[in-house]
Amino acid sequence: MANHQKHSKLSRRKNGNFAPNEISILGAKCSIISDLVHQVSKSLSSCNLAYFDASHAKNIEENLLTDFIFHHDGNLSITTSSPVNKYVQRIQFTQFDFVFINGNHYPGEKQIVFLDPEKEASINKRIEQIFDIQFFVKLTQEIEPFQSLKDKFSNWEEIPIYSINDIEKIINHISQIILDTIPNIRGLVLTGGKSTRMGKDKSELYYHGKPQKEFVKNLLEQEGIKTHYSVQANNNKEDEIHDVFFNLGPFGGICSAFQKDPNSAWIVLATDLPFLDKNLIKLLLEKRNPSKVATAVIGKGKQFPEPLVTIYEPKAYSILLQYLAQGYSCPRKMLINSDVEIVEVDDNLIQNINTPEEYAAAIKELN
Repeated sequence: MANHQKHSKLSRRKNGNFAPNEISILGAKCSIISDLVHQVSKSLSSCNLAYFDASHAKNIEENLLTDFIFHHDGNLSITTSSPVNKYVQRIQFTQFDFVFINGNHYPGEKQIVFLDPEKEASINKRIEQIFDIQFFVKLTQEIEPFQSLKDKFSNWEEIPIYSINDIEKIINHISQIILDTIPNIRGLVLTGGKSTRMGKDKSELYYHGKPQKEFVKNLLEQEGIKTHYSVQANNNKEDEIHDVFFNLGPFGGICSAFQKDPNSAWIVLATDLPFLDKNLIKLLLEKRNPSKVATAVIGKGKQFPEPLVTIYEPKAYSILLQYLAQGYSCPRKMLINSDVEIVEVDDNLIQNINTPEEYAAAIKELN
């Protein structure tokens, strides 16, 4: 008898205990851990970082009112009453490139282990939470990993070890760890539009000796990007992703791609942009900022970014769904109101073609 599956099997976002990319730091006083995290964050200010800690305060009254205090410089402080729940934390932390965790309180997917003679018992107590050490940090010059660590990690001599004063080396190592977590890019060519004004499928129009959808797909594949067509119907083709968010246009196509692979960034391109070329694709990839929600182009004479020549990072998926929950299905609206890297280009490169007259004019200009 086949096993009954109650819920649909969905591809899940890669997560640790609390965040997509996290590292716990343990084995020293909490103040030392906090100081290190803040030193590192100052040097890696281009990354979107967070720190997850526990309070040592006693006799805290329960917050019956959630306070949202906004400072005009742009800082928002929130005080609320909420227990730690890994599913809630994953939603909260999904927008961060990397989350540092005080490992004295909570476990993390990777670990940085301090070697402090006063904390050997603490390390022994948490030895089961230590399984992927990135490096050691010595608080005294003569100390070496404790016996429990040597017993568990036969390769302990191969694990890098720094002095607490080697701050530049520590920052460089953490920077490399963050770089290693940058998502791969996959391509999505939107072909599911109704093309009402054109009177025929715009993705099948010839501008460069082949259907435009093939031309655009080739632009991405020339950059080594695995690319799919976004389609309305499920044709069970390997290079197609069919819409599972119905009647939402490009918004639904983007969300459908993320449902298929929520761990990759998606470079999304429309097929009604005949002047799109390899140089623009190279520029967009070169200017990609994975710490942002997306990297989008904007015409020099335009007010708003072009949502269909954009790299959407994995963190964009949850934001898109939040907009959908509010009744909005416009990817441009999400981009306008989010932290996005903007790349300015000539207007004509992103001129879209919607009518037979515009098509004829574009063909004349291209030829």
